[in-house]
Amino acid sequence: MTPQSGSQSSMIGSFCRLYSLFLYTYPRDFRRQYGAAMQQVFRDRCRDLARTADPLGLLRFALHVTADWLTTTVREGAAAFWSAGRKQTPRGFVTEWAVTLGIYLFVTTTLVQAYVIPTGSMEGTLRVGDHMLVDRVAFAAPGSAGARILPYRELKHGDIVAFLYPEDIRQTYVKRVIGLPGDRIRLDKQQVIRNGRRLTEPYTQHIARYPDRYRDDFPLSPEAGTTPRGRDMFEHHVVSGEVIVPPNMLFVLGDNRENSADSRYWGFVPRSYVVGKPLFVYWSFDAPTADLQEWTLNHVLDVAQHFFTRTRWERTLLVPRSQPAQEAGSTQGDTQ
Repeated sequence: MTPQSGSQSSMIGSFCRLYSLFLYTYPRDFRRQYGAAMQQVFRDRCRDLARTADPLGLLRFALHVTADWLTTTVREGAAAFWSAGRKQTPRGFVTEWAVTLGIYLFVTTTLVQAYVIPTGSMEGTLRVGDHMLVDRVAFAAPGSAGARILPYRELKHGDIVAFLYPEDIRQTYVKRVIGLPGDRIRLDKQQVIRNGRRLTEPYTQHIARYPDRYRDDFPLSPEAGTTPRGRDMFEHHVVSGEVIVPPNMLFVLGDNRENSADSRYWGFVPRSYVVGKPLFVYWSFDAPTADLQEWTLNHVLDVAQHFFTRTRWERTLLVPRSQPAQEAGSTQGDTQ
């Protein structure tokens, strides 16, 4: 570690320690309800900052925290003023839901993450350029701070999830859950066979122009595109031509099945790497992948010039639907 990176890490560490004190400046009732979850999210982000030692990332996060504090304090103060002397008057249905929605969308911003789809691996469900909000609480791991806010919901087959890319946790991917712990997975001519039963997947898109045995008849043997984690999967978790999903792991695939880097290439997703559930698309802009990965000056100018003509208005507020596949009868030669 260089002296410069060491000083940056020290600065990030000091900032993260200061947050435990800053949290007490939030309104008391809000702190009691959301404080534990906010600390958990904050610790996760601090770890990411410490790994990258990015001072600009630290500045962006500090501004985010400040904006969240201002929003929360103003909203809580307004709510207290509004409710003063009116505790005996029940609020109407519309008012009740408006307050609930306000709390969810604005007060708990540390529990919602913005994300943009940069590749076509989920085409058919999510398009390149879809900007969406991810609910960080929906699939919070058991025992985590997020799971203490809302009832814990176990993952199911067909769920769409956002997760940290196992080969580089600085990146967030979105895929569909195909295999849960204990499942036996293989592909035969592009079709998934799970636990001996062929799946009918209406959400998939097949656009292959050429055959690829590794991709379409998985698992065979590692190839050049298989990552170290993928090779470990082949070495330790393939039995009799099937991948067996180990405990606390997930097997995920993209809906655009022939154009997706997924568990076939880089292995399983640790359950603890699941970030959350896509809520809805709040903006969809037609732009190439390279522009979507980072807000460069050229991309800002492009958006300013073409905002109205290249925004996909019909996708606004679109909700990505989790959908389980239908299981057909057992395949020939397989046990049920």
